[in-house]
Amino acid sequence: MNQLQALKQFTTVVADTGDFKQMAQFQPRDATTNPSLILKAVQKPEYAPLLQDAVQRWRGRAVDEVIDRLLVRFGCEILSLVDGRVSTEVDARLSFDTAATVARAERLIELYQAEGVHTGRVLIKVAATWEGIEAARQLERRGIHTNLTLLFSMAQAVACGQAGVQLISPFVGRIYDWYKKQAGSAWDEAATAGSNDPGVRSVRAIYQYYKHHGIGTEVMGASFRNVGQIVALAGCDLLTIAPELLAQLAASDVPIVQALDADAARALDLPRIQYDEAGFRYALNDDAMATEKLAEGIRAFAVDAVKLEQLMTAA
Repeated sequence: MNQLQALKQFTTVVADTGDFKQMAQFQPRDATTNPSLILKAVQKPEYAPLLQDAVQRWRGRAVDEVIDRLLVRFGCEILSLVDGRVSTEVDARLSFDTAATVARAERLIELYQAEGVHTGRVLIKVAATWEGIEAARQLERRGIHTNLTLLFSMAQAVACGQAGVQLISPFVGRIYDWYKKQAGSAWDEAATAGSNDPGVRSVRAIYQYYKHHGIGTEVMGASFRNVGQIVALAGCDLLTIAPELLAQLAASDVPIVQALDADAARALDLPRIQYDEAGFRYALNDDAMATEKLAEGIRAFAVDAVKLEQLMTAA
């Protein structure tokens, strides 16, 4: 049994890519996309026709609508290859606008429904800002399930749990990146690997908090830099993994043991946390890493959204 097969015994494996042709070989249950991944995909010769087709079919429509139609096209292609769900992201430039996020999410769902896709097979990805979490609360009440992304802190996770969101994507690799950069030459890779990795520790703490308090929101570790981070989170509800790391897992037969366990988490002594808006904003502000990585992530996704629009208008 290879590591990928072993991991699937403990955790639902999700493919983190827009390259659906590459993804199929790993047989993930779900898949996640984002503007950066779609931008990367449409610049490949095999996917360029999808962009051209969207532009030709919907020429004259607003560019944001054509973008959404392209995202849904990719989502439908992915859903033809997986048994589970696909995550499709709302434009990151709406991360601080609750009403606009809700409206864009509803349009994405309507486009999926027009293609015959059941709402239950789609997760709408939204940045875990206060406004994004509030949008997710409203969407969940309307039966539209959400995936809260760019999540770097317990404060964000607690607020998402309070909002009743379907799933959160706490980032491992970007947390690791931040602490490694801060440490500079003092960084000890061996001492901060595996279960001691700061990104792994963050996701483990969130997982334990949710399971201890019976919070139904699914935890999906994301943004991995190496296989060691993935193995250290075996047992997490879901892990979304890039094709390159899926290939490494499939090529290795080193044994994997379950690292996260819901029953063990329930036995811990973890106090309940509650946030109102002011408390959330202060807790997030108090976490320099989470504040910086959230802002950086939104900026990066927004830049790629603009690049995708430019490709659309030039096509």
